[in-house]
Amino acid sequence: METDRRHPAHADPKGRVAVIGVFDGVHRGHRSLLSVARGHADAQALPLVAITFDPHPMAVVGPRAAPTSLATLAHRIELLQQAGADEVDVLHFDEDMAALPPEDFVRRVLVERLHVRELVVGQGFRFGRRASGTFETLVAEGERHGFSVVPAPLVGAGGDRWSSTATRAMIVEGDVAAAAEALGRPYRLEGVVVHGDHRGRELGYPTANLEWAGMPTLPADGVYAGRLDVAGHEHPAAISVGTNPQFGGRERRVESYVLDRDDLDLYGQEIRVSFVDRIRGQQTFDGVDGLVARMAMDVAEVRDVLGAE
Repeated sequence: METDRRHPAHADPKGRVAVIGVFDGVHRGHRSLLSVARGHADAQALPLVAITFDPHPMAVVGPRAAPTSLATLAHRIELLQQAGADEVDVLHFDEDMAALPPEDFVRRVLVERLHVRELVVGQGFRFGRRASGTFETLVAEGERHGFSVVPAPLVGAGGDRWSSTATRAMIVEGDVAAAAEALGRPYRLEGVVVHGDHRGRELGYPTANLEWAGMPTLPADGVYAGRLDVAGHEHPAAISVGTNPQFGGRERRVESYVLDRDDLDLYGQEIRVSFVDRIRGQQTFDGVDGLVARMAMDVAEVRDVLGAE
């Protein structure tokens, strides 16, 4: 079992309050869990540590069923800290960790490594070899080692229940507006701008072709209203996701046109692309003139959507 030393959580004799989970996307349910834990940590004047795993455990125990991600690891850490965690402890999930009996996991990670005094855990959390560890296991081990366990539902302020699986499905279907509601923010992809076919510039709409990081959840093919962030500067953008069938393309791409800008040189730069709403699905046209006319309409609709947001 290895721990990501970029975000260490060293032993503290006073102990910690902890939350644990994959926290993919850090959606509103996760933030509700963090809020409960933050309250418990403040009441005891203890630091709050969020324990998470990388890669996703399913990538190790069942690779064919492993889900695509809702955030890169760096983004997940950032979101967990924004949600109230003082520390983020990233546990490298591998075959050794997958084989750990629940009792050994508790002893090594929660007790010996982090000195957990109280653990706040979402309903349904399973851990240890063959996911045999349950909430009841944690309670029993807590009594044995001297820490308490607090259950917390993954619900929003209005009582809505949130899940990474449901959020992922919204994105795959192209309903990025609903996904933003679940996440509490627009869904985003990030990576480096690479050269594409340069057709956008020839058509009057130069685009930034994103080489995304990791294995993200890609929105359904189509055109979206969104934003492109580069070096902390955010720009309104029309975003195309798809294979570009108009020109016989086969590779799925994410290309962003920054509204009213043809002077940006983004090649090689890291960008973040956020999705606000879907404008339309992927289409083909009788000719290039029809495509360009539709692109002009797309840009006008994107402008309206972002202006009304």
